[in-house]
Amino acid sequence: MEKIILTGDRPTGRLHVGHYVGSLRRRVQLQNSGEFDKIFIMIADAQALTDNFENPEKVRQNIIEVALDYLSVGLDPAKSTLFIQSQIPELTELTFFYSNLVTVSRLQRNPTVKTEIKMRNFETSIPVGFFTYPISQAADITAFKATCVPVGEDQLPMIEQTREIVRKFNSIYDEVLVEPDVLLPENAACCRLPGIDGKAKMSKSLGNCIYLSDTEKDVKTKVMSMYTDPTHIQITDPGHVEGNCVFTYLDAFSNDGHFAEYLPEYANLQELKDHYTRGGLGDVKIKKFLNNVLQEELAPIRARRAEFEKDIPMVYDILKQGSENARAVAAQTMDEVKRAMRINYFEDAELIRAQAEKYSRAED
Repeated sequence: MEKIILTGDRPTGRLHVGHYVGSLRRRVQLQNSGEFDKIFIMIADAQALTDNFENPEKVRQNIIEVALDYLSVGLDPAKSTLFIQSQIPELTELTFFYSNLVTVSRLQRNPTVKTEIKMRNFETSIPVGFFTYPISQAADITAFKATCVPVGEDQLPMIEQTREIVRKFNSIYDEVLVEPDVLLPENAACCRLPGIDGKAKMSKSLGNCIYLSDTEKDVKTKVMSMYTDPTHIQITDPGHVEGNCVFTYLDAFSNDGHFAEYLPEYANLQELKDHYTRGGLGDVKIKKFLNNVLQEELAPIRARRAEFEKDIPMVYDILKQGSENARAVAAQTMDEVKRAMRINYFEDAELIRAQAEKYSRAED
């Protein structure tokens, strides 16, 4: 069996460093590893419209933002298929058929759905499209027969829902669909990077993000304003590493080479943490080090983005070609699904022959 990855993002704004450490950086590594036969990366505009239906222009404008971020981090259209979800009508068709395999009560029990509904204040009026997006996600994954889906821990219930749909479809109809495995981030700090204000989640709506496309000045300003330890008032005070988002970012981004380059008095991050914990180390010094680390990581991304921004029509051509290639794959899966469900009426020569024979006998 081929090893296939399906992953993607909702185009609701520019992508930030939380996306980068949580998924984008790993995608580039997987893309370049040579371990996978196919990699599909989707801009999930149809899913974004489930809770942005009154503001479609927001989604429309952010297609290019996400595409530029994809290309700038190193996703290569020669190695990965970059496509737009809404341009693959087979995904909508699959979603409709899968909806018969899932109960309302099962969707209501999905922890990810419950959390998202509460976060968006949808408790009293949940759009049906938003409520059923685990089914849509199952269609996205299975249309490309993905064997592996890179996700954060918060998405595990969604993948389990997909696996349930696959098992039910295959047991009722035929062994057509592939049950996907999950690929979690290797670094625990990458699972959910906090916002610069210390909030649990980095979110565009909360305004606590460092974007991949931020200028060098913007990155520095945001880093220097980061939430640290409110009890660490004097430099001599013992500090707390847990809950201190500067150290969480260092967990996600720094390596020993950064210390040799920018903070040689410490061999590694653990030595820095130990000093901060016992006292005698100021927050400003740590933030300056983090700024150097982030600038080194983001500078080449920023430079590549600037180059792609010079030829926006080419970026749309990449998305168009990727969408056409993705649709061909999804259409093949759709044919197999219809055959398994026995609704491929016009391609079923045996059905037509049998019916013709039945009615010819009736005339006799």
